[in-house]
Amino acid sequence: MQTHSQQRTRLAVAILTGSAFLASLDLFIVNVAFGEIGKDFGTSSLGSLSWILNGYAVVYAALLVPMGRLTDRYGRKSGFVAGMLVFTLASLACGLAPGLWWLVGFRIVQAAGASLMTPASLGLLLATLPAERRAAGARLWAMTGAVAAAFGPAVGGGLVQISWQTAFWINVPIGLALTFAAVRVVPDVRHNADAPRPDLLGGAVIAVAMGALVLGLVQGNDWGWDSGPVLAAWAVAIVGVAAFVWLITHHDAPVIDPALLRIPSFAWANIAQLLFNAAFGVGLLSRILWLQEHWGYSAVRTGLAVAVGPALVPITSLLATRYLPRVAPGRLIAAGCVLFAAGGIWQAAAVGEQPAYATQMLGPWIISGIAVGLALPQLTAAATASLPPHQAATGSGVVTMARQLGLVVGTSIMVSLLGDGVAALSSFQHVWYFLAAASAAAAIAALVMDAVQRSAARPAGGSPVGAAGSPIGEAAAEAAVR
Repeated sequence: MQTHSQQRTRLAVAILTGSAFLASLDLFIVNVAFGEIGKDFGTSSLGSLSWILNGYAVVYAALLVPMGRLTDRYGRKSGFVAGMLVFTLASLACGLAPGLWWLVGFRIVQAAGASLMTPASLGLLLATLPAERRAAGARLWAMTGAVAAAFGPAVGGGLVQISWQTAFWINVPIGLALTFAAVRVVPDVRHNADAPRPDLLGGAVIAVAMGALVLGLVQGNDWGWDSGPVLAAWAVAIVGVAAFVWLITHHDAPVIDPALLRIPSFAWANIAQLLFNAAFGVGLLSRILWLQEHWGYSAVRTGLAVAVGPALVPITSLLATRYLPRVAPGRLIAAGCVLFAAGGIWQAAAVGEQPAYATQMLGPWIISGIAVGLALPQLTAAATASLPPHQAATGSGVVTMARQLGLVVGTSIMVSLLGDGVAALSSFQHVWYFLAAASAAAAIAALVMDAVQRSAARPAGGSPVGAAGSPIGEAAAEAAVR
């Protein structure tokens, strides 16, 4: 029989993972709503519409770590509640937006709330659980995003039949319920109360740099790759990155703590995270665009068609956890990345202009869903399991920042490859070949991460110890941070 404390812990875990589900659900619902939003606002420009995703992702990624540090310093529970309220109210405003750029603006506010809510939720989750359950908790937190990816397109397709605004308004009752429950149930955890204030300027600088990079990639086809505005965007991106590097090495509380990057397993896990999510970011959206633009699928039919792959993600993750517990995370990640690359190549080779879902898309999409189930939850767990508790929220912010950076870069490259209007089959094939290349590179990074972990966990004269999250790994990580 469960004690009252155990019941509260389970409820707190449900609330904190529920917030991750809500943030991910919003992303995947919006993917399906692109077509209806474009019709309502009188634009078919993929470059303009992509800012609904990229504007959100740029601000989200840039603010994640500063917000994580704020919650580390001032209290994670208060940060989580405040972030949830901002996200919820901004979702209401998104549905009331009178134009495309108003919508992008409200999405940026929504991203600010999510950037406060997300690292606080994972930081609270890891602090709430005992040490031996943290890796499993991180996998569960990551897997809720996969479940949202499975439900998001289908739910979004149904909501869009009513109006695209409902795709945002669905967040309001759920967000308010989670906020109320968090105030009552989730315990507060406070660390580093005397730490210096985080580098908000660094967050602003990397946001400008990322925005300039996205602008150059998205507008290159229209403005010309050697045009003045595009070259200026590249220059701003380069100068911004250089300024960001200087800031993180000279600020007392930088956006990315260089000490964290000196934990080899953490650094390589984030490289793999960025590369894999560059591939993952284009996998779903490119298929949605193909189904709607070339095969003429409705929003509902599209949602159901693409839900098959994401639905396999939590199933695969649970089966891998149960039946492959001794396989090193790096090897599972690498296997998933290789499968995802194979799915992209298969998709490029199989698809044709005439609709034939069962023979041209179902197989590649199934193998892609299995691949994500092997790779994505393990990526988050491998990166966060080696973090010391006092850096949990900040470190988890870096992990999620890498994921968002990958999504931004991947989506921007996809827009560049497809251009505006209805893209040809050859352009979509180039997108899927890019997907395969990025995923293969992620597999290499995961194998390097695995080799580094094994080397770090091998005592002198002894045999290797476990994987991410072992006591030796955690001690090494804490020593590196100190």
